[in-house]
Amino acid sequence: MNTATHKTNADPGELQHFAALAQQWWDTKGPMGPLHEINPLRLSFIQRFESLDGLKALDVGCGGGILSEALARAGAHTCAIDLAHESVEVARQHAAEQGLEVEYLEISAEDLAEQREAQFDVITCMEMLEHVPDPQSVIAACTRLLKPGGRLYLSTINRNPKAFALAIVGAEHVLGLIPKGTHEYAKFIKPSELAGWCRQCGLHSGPTEGMTYNPLTRTHRLSRDVSVNYLMRAIKPA
Repeated sequence: MNTATHKTNADPGELQHFAALAQQWWDTKGPMGPLHEINPLRLSFIQRFESLDGLKALDVGCGGGILSEALARAGAHTCAIDLAHESVEVARQHAAEQGLEVEYLEISAEDLAEQREAQFDVITCMEMLEHVPDPQSVIAACTRLLKPGGRLYLSTINRNPKAFALAIVGAEHVLGLIPKGTHEYAKFIKPSELAGWCRQCGLHSGPTEGMTYNPLTRTHRLSRDVSVNYLMRAIKPA
């Protein structure tokens, strides 16, 4: 097993939080349920731009492998990384049970970039940047890991009063959709900030789209509303 040589860009509290939830990654009615619900939207956003069949894909911050398995099922040769040991073990076990070939590594994006520079056609980093101390460092590492012309798909949470009300007060404290303490408002990221970091890393940021949630029907959909959850595509110059 490859292990990170350093884990500087990680919050120990965040790792402990997700380690405690590791055994519930594949419980669609549990605390990870919202990720299962939005996963088809995340995959459809990617497939709107390209076919994944035969591509080399990397899922950064894979958790229990929800998106990683979707990439593999779509035909991508998938590698997935996370620093939460318990989550990686759950991901490995579940993929094996499903008969899916996904290479799971317990390593940071920064360390993997030292080993596999310019090896991936597509990289996904979703619902992860708001959980690390230095999100731009992750984007820089992803840039190194992409082949020339490679595509980076990101998703995170906007930082504004509406996002605080819905993603923290509503989702964590009122509706109980996710465990309390999952998110910290100060770590939310405005689309302009995310696009700026991409440009500073030499990427061309592209389309941005929102994911909106209807609490009455408990359904998610892609929309033009990026005020809370949103997705972004960025391209490394060929």
